[in-house]
Amino acid sequence: MHPVLVYTASRIGLFIVTLGVLYLLGLQNPLVLILVAFLISGVASYVLLSKQRDAMSARISDKIDRPKPQDD
Repeated sequence: MHPVLVYTASRIGLFIVTLGVLYLLGLQNPLVLILVAFLISGVASYVLLSKQRDAMSARISDKIDRPKPQDD
């Protein structure tokens, strides 16, 4: 599977799980709930998704470094 899709889906999934846990813990204000979930999932993804992030950056780097075809 494409590393960018895996990383993006993992980030979204982690955000949704964090949002659900915070809601179950009693955080009811929607704005505060989203902001806190965003911050916690961001820190958690930095730690938990390092392998996926490295694979994604390698894939993007390979695409950038690939020589472009010459049109005559």
